[in-house]
Amino acid sequence: MSNSALEKEKQLASSLISLLGDKTPPPTREEVEEKAKILAQLSGFVGDIANVVEQALVAIDSRMGQGVSIVDTETPHDEEWMLKRSISWIYSEAYEKYLRQEGWAPQVVQALSDTGGRILGHLQDPLSEGAWDRRGLVIGHVQSGKTANYMGLVARAADAGYKFIIVIAGIHNNLRKQTQERMDEGFIGRSSDPGNRVIVGVGRFSSDFPHPATLTNINEDFNKNTAEKSGWKLNDFSKPIVLVIKKNVTTLQALHKWLKELNSKNGQITDVPMLMIDDEADNASINTNKPELDPTKTNAWLRQILNLFAKSCYVGYTATPFANIFINPEAYDQDVREELFPKDFIYSLDAPNTYFGPDKVFLEDESSSKILREIRDCEDYLPLTHKKDIPLTELPPSLYKAFNQFIVGKTIRNCRGQNNKHCSMLVNVSRFVAVQRTVKNILALHEKKLREAVKANYAMPEDISSRNKYMQALREAYDSEFIECGVDWDDVKANLLSAFDTLKFFVINSKSDEVLDYKKYEKDGHGLTAVAIGGLSLSRGLTLEGLWMSYMYRNTRMYDTLMQMGRWFGYRPGYEDLCRVYLSPDSIDWYGHIAEKTEELRQQIRKMRRDGLTPRQFGLYVETHPEKLLITAANKMLSAAKIKIRQNLSGRLVESYILPTDNRTNIKNENLIEEFWTNGLAAQIVPTEKGWWAKDVNVAVIEDFLEKFEAHPDMADAKYAATLYLHEISDLHPKGDVVFVSLKDNGEEGSQYKLGAQKRTAKPWEGTAWRTAKNRVASRGDEKLGLTPEQIEKARLLAQEYNEQDQKMSGKPSDVHYREVRNKPLLMVHILEFPDVAYRRVPAFGISFPFGDYSHTVEIAANRVWVQNMQGVLDNPEDEEDFDE
Repeated sequence: MSNSALEKEKQLASSLISLLGDKTPPPTREEVEEKAKILAQLSGFVGDIANVVEQALVAIDSRMGQGVSIVDTETPHDEEWMLKRSISWIYSEAYEKYLRQEGWAPQVVQALSDTGGRILGHLQDPLSEGAWDRRGLVIGHVQSGKTANYMGLVARAADAGYKFIIVIAGIHNNLRKQTQERMDEGFIGRSSDPGNRVIVGVGRFSSDFPHPATLTNINEDFNKNTAEKSGWKLNDFSKPIVLVIKKNVTTLQALHKWLKELNSKNGQITDVPMLMIDDEADNASINTNKPELDPTKTNAWLRQILNLFAKSCYVGYTATPFANIFINPEAYDQDVREELFPKDFIYSLDAPNTYFGPDKVFLEDESSSKILREIRDCEDYLPLTHKKDIPLTELPPSLYKAFNQFIVGKTIRNCRGQNNKHCSMLVNVSRFVAVQRTVKNILALHEKKLREAVKANYAMPEDISSRNKYMQALREAYDSEFIECGVDWDDVKANLLSAFDTLKFFVINSKSDEVLDYKKYEKDGHGLTAVAIGGLSLSRGLTLEGLWMSYMYRNTRMYDTLMQMGRWFGYRPGYEDLCRVYLSPDSIDWYGHIAEKTEELRQQIRKMRRDGLTPRQFGLYVETHPEKLLITAANKMLSAAKIKIRQNLSGRLVESYILPTDNRTNIKNENLIEEFWTNGLAAQIVPTEKGWWAKDVNVAVIEDFLEKFEAHPDMADAKYAATLYLHEISDLHPKGDVVFVSLKDNGEEGSQYKLGAQKRTAKPWEGTAWRTAKNRVASRGDEKLGLTPEQIEKARLLAQEYNEQDQKMSGKPSDVHYREVRNKPLLMVHILEFPDVAYRRVPAFGISFPFGDYSHTVEIAANRVWVQNMQGVLDNPEDEEDFDE
């Protein structure tokens, strides 16, 4: 397909979406197909409209809420200042038009516009007199459109009168270049490529479009010499100036020097309102030094640049906000002034309902079983912990298998009319540049053998082609993964060779000069099929277009690092059913765990908004989060190897997911359950659909049970904290509920107080325990047990309310909603059964706490072993000289 044909297909899809996107009720597939045929005839489009129809159906079905914010109510601020001014929305309207032309659903563009307006309202009116500064944080989802959101904010801010805009685009060159290209398209309207400064994106809508000025381009970061040669000063421009720079000490220092020398009066710029957008704000912006030392250099230069401007706003953007919340809001330094804590507002964005996110990949059983594949063979080839000079001559069989599936899946996409769409595979198995190159070479050799086999056999009868081992492997990939894809093997086989047409391998790291440039291939009239092999450079912000096959074998349990490595999240129109993610079993468990905790954090923001709480109070809540040490790197939390931490368990569920293998301990705990039932609760117990329930049990009785329950040593801190917190809130909640969860057909004997076991998968832990999958004990919905029909209906309405606000969220009630309507502590007692172990009945507990008790905290100690268990092996650039920075 030629470049003009690609443009015509894009224009047809855009026209179709614009025509039908606002229709209520949404049009049927037949209606979309009918309109597509009419528009294709009118526009002279002669290609296959099937792909256009699929794209339109996804876009038309897309909805997005406006998110929710918590703000500092103590600082005077007029959120509606925009309504009191007459503002020409030139840049923002052009940007919205550009998004619609790119095929965005009208309702999503409108929601994005509304959200941008609300965030701008949290900033200061740029025409305000005097000196001022505002600090905020916007929490998005990994690969969900944060860039689109902050570009909309930049456009609105420029319309409102912000004259100098700095966009800090991560720490890697490839991400800075990618962000500059997007800024060129969506805001500047002219390519910043010095050798090809053509009109692009928003610049095409009007011959007199007021192009903003830029001091950076797609090839060069901010450069002091270039800026000085230009002789420009900020007040020389009637139009806004935008810079897209790396979060790099040298760059920040050069920018500060230029601003101070050429633009400031008496050391400060007094008449230019400035907006700083800090993308991936949790990475390299956080002050990671100890309080008695100077701030880290990156953090210090960011603060010094802000301090140069008498009128400034700082907005951090991140999908993993945990580290930002740990910033001390009271921190101050004479030279660099206030810290970057989001003192004025925290805004949690919603993702569209079509977002392919952590819940779909890790939490929803039906979809995750189709998407996730376990890596169990990597340790013999490329262990989690390895050196840069590891003698690597062969790759794990599972990686070859994943690559074979990638070839078959690409072929299926071609058969679906997606020949000219980008298609990517991610391989992230080592932090070392040399190892990444070796992986590429071995995988490229395998690709060559596959291609030769396909070329020789794709047109042969099956009984002949099936004798070739590479053709056998491809057929196995089809049969095992894609047999229900709607394309039969004969069609796949006949088109296999097309999968190799634009296939290229890329090693992506800070030391590589390879450029993953999707735009180049679009200009040539076709999509790129890319296999991207790398480490940290793949893990932060870089978008892999059309990514649907991911293979990652890395060792970390930190929330922010793991979630940022999840490049597979995003939007997958027309090929979501093909998506596969290969991870170690351990990573799968941790991702599921993290997905739940991240969603809890977002729910907490909604509740705190409802209660009128502030960013500082939210920061306190997260800082006392019971898994604080797991959330982010220790140096981002100023954590020593042995520390005391304060915990708040409001709205949380604490479970004993690490369980002893010792039979005597388990028998002892089961006897305790019988004693608890017969001596303390017998008069109160009533049956439920899944066990028994005791209402309004004295908290002291529940405390007594928890204290006597013999938890594994690795769960001792969690049990202690839960018991202590239960006692701490007993003045507010003197009574709680108890549920004995039991399955009738699995050993239940109610007359003998014996619970029916729940089957669970688990893996050995530290030689003396099992750790349950995804760190969960209860089944989903267990917290519903014992609720009244009225409470269950209230939970349903609550879920529906959240769904209306954020359509990505399920409208079905979850345990979080049941927890909220119960509004008192709930102890759940379980017997778990693990396969292939000598003693199958393993007692466990879970206790959930009501929301809203933000003032209660308890203190526990965390030792070195626990810290190491939580954090795993950290990537440290200082460990090896050949590290992928």
